[in-house]
Amino acid sequence: MTLTATAKAAPPPAPGPPASRVTAVRRSWRAFSPYAYLAPFFTLFAAFGLFPLLYTAYVSLYRVELQTPGDMEWRGLGNYAAIFADPYFWTALRNTFTIGVLSTVPQLVMALGLAHLLNYKLRGRTFIRTAMLLPYATSVAAATLVFAQLFGRDFGLVNYVLGLVGISPVDWGTGTVASQIAVSTIVIWRWTGYNALIYLAGMQSIPNELYEAAEVDGASRWRQFLHVTLPGLRPTIVFTVVVSTIGATQLFGEPLLFEGSISGGISHQYQTLGLYLYEQGWGFFHLGRAAAIAWVMFLVILVLVGVNSLIARRRSRKEAGR
Repeated sequence: MTLTATAKAAPPPAPGPPASRVTAVRRSWRAFSPYAYLAPFFTLFAAFGLFPLLYTAYVSLYRVELQTPGDMEWRGLGNYAAIFADPYFWTALRNTFTIGVLSTVPQLVMALGLAHLLNYKLRGRTFIRTAMLLPYATSVAAATLVFAQLFGRDFGLVNYVLGLVGISPVDWGTGTVASQIAVSTIVIWRWTGYNALIYLAGMQSIPNELYEAAEVDGASRWRQFLHVTLPGLRPTIVFTVVVSTIGATQLFGEPLLFEGSISGGISHQYQTLGLYLYEQGWGFFHLGRAAAIAWVMFLVILVLVGVNSLIARRRSRKEAGR
């Protein structure tokens, strides 16, 4: 007697989605996945960047006081008219421009020179580059308080050094030009090293073949700097000028902590637009007017950046046409 064993047939596979549908889902995910990865950034930008900007524009059209922020009275362009009629606004605008020039021009020139020196083989280059970032990493409050002591009228180190060469003590806190120079010095000290490293990175991206060709043609180091380094650094220089212009327009911490006054001195001699905004919003409690000042600063920045870009573009066209 023979026994035959028969194996049980395997159960049929569970029905699944057709292959065409799977392919369509994968294609949809590939098209959508970049936006999903970028969604956190755009969400944060909309919440903390775009919404405050639009809401500030909305508040600038109303009369809003800090004590009663819920009571909003429509003013239209009244806040802007009040700002332009205020002589202190024009003083703050002029101070912002002069302090910006006094701090930006020497800062970028010194940064360019330091970067040019560091571009050569020097001993301890890594240490020097790290040390140049220390002022940038220093707290604004700490740096400003130290410089306020250095520029003291009676016991400041700056006046002591000036006295050694026969110059009488300068009142750095009350003089218009003197106080603006003092505030600009703080900005120069903090940002020169940062810009120097940016210039250094730009210099290292210039091909060495250009310097070798210039040296074969008999160009000196100075000629190489003028005709090779500067043209190669033009995009970097435009970038630093634009960023420094924006920073100068928004200058706030240094003039505020220099003497601890939101009015920028006794006669508003170094009050910037940032200080003027703070004074109107948190000194006089006019939030609507402060919002209008913020939008005026935004428009000023747009104009300055546009002028810088236009000048750089025209210069590039002139040199390209030679």
